[in-house]
Amino acid sequence: MHAGRTKLSIVILNWNGAGMMRRFLPSVLRHSGDAEIVVADNGSTDDSLELLERDFPSVRRIVLGQNYGFAEGYNRGLAQLGSEYYLLLNSDVEVREGWLEPMLRYMDEHPEVAACQPKLLCQWSPEYFEYAGACGGYIDSLGYPYCRGRVMGTLETDRGQYDTVAPVLWATGACLLIRSDDYWVVGGLDERFFAHQEEIDLCWRLRSRGRSVVCVPDSVAYHLGGGTLPQGNPRKTFLNFRNNLLLLYKNLPEDRLRPVMRIRFWLDAIASLQFLLTMQWGSFLAVWRARRAYRRMRPDFRKDREENQRLAVLSSVPEQSAFSLLWRYYIKGEKTYSELCR
Repeated sequence: MHAGRTKLSIVILNWNGAGMMRRFLPSVLRHSGDAEIVVADNGSTDDSLELLERDFPSVRRIVLGQNYGFAEGYNRGLAQLGSEYYLLLNSDVEVREGWLEPMLRYMDEHPEVAACQPKLLCQWSPEYFEYAGACGGYIDSLGYPYCRGRVMGTLETDRGQYDTVAPVLWATGACLLIRSDDYWVVGGLDERFFAHQEEIDLCWRLRSRGRSVVCVPDSVAYHLGGGTLPQGNPRKTFLNFRNNLLLLYKNLPEDRLRPVMRIRFWLDAIASLQFLLTMQWGSFLAVWRARRAYRRMRPDFRKDREENQRLAVLSSVPEQSAFSLLWRYYIKGEKTYSELCR
């Protein structure tokens, strides 16, 4: 670490989250040792800034002035910090004594690792893994994300079955510890994603260039989840479908791009039909709006794709599975990570 450089900044990106901060920020302040605690405010219109000034004066405030979304908001906030490590933390995460040390120790001892996450449990039902990241993330051959502890909508009970450090393809943006040098050398979060799956894109770029990402389950955090957009919200459906296609276009090797995208067209059509049959009209339309937005935005990503292919040192990322998650989950009935990996 450079002399005089802050070792760790814990950065919470906030947008109208005064209630969440009132509830969860005290645990972060209490259990984070000497780490610098920062709130980057994305143009909140509630009393977030007044709350911080009144009740949490030790927290550094970065006022961004408008809602830039998750990706650009973090980029703008982190650019104002000079720390060795950043920890991107959602405002609805509760932490307890000793949550940081295992991750920091592992990162200090393993310079080949760019980023990591803790074991993420459900804050309101802590016997279960939490949807957003569980014990570290992967994607299948067609780009569908899943986790140790969470496959599709199935959450496992935490019985210690994933209590080993494991290489993963992506670490959750709900609680992501990353070296600042690695963050910026690959360009940070892609601001065009706005929100959802931007951390998968960031980690995939790091992995393809030979850097490692891991889950350190000796660290534990508790995530409330769904604090911004709940499951089933058409805006969330739109962002997830659009960004997943952009993610694949940016990062898939050349020999796999065309066949995967052909299959994904039909799978997206089936997903939209399912929304239609269950009378989720907004999500039905969101799928096709997402595909249209992807086609419109794709030319803007061509240079990014070419750069990613040029700088890749791995012909394929080991943590991208060779199987189809939909086939294994819905047809073969394999609902847990352990079953998928048998």
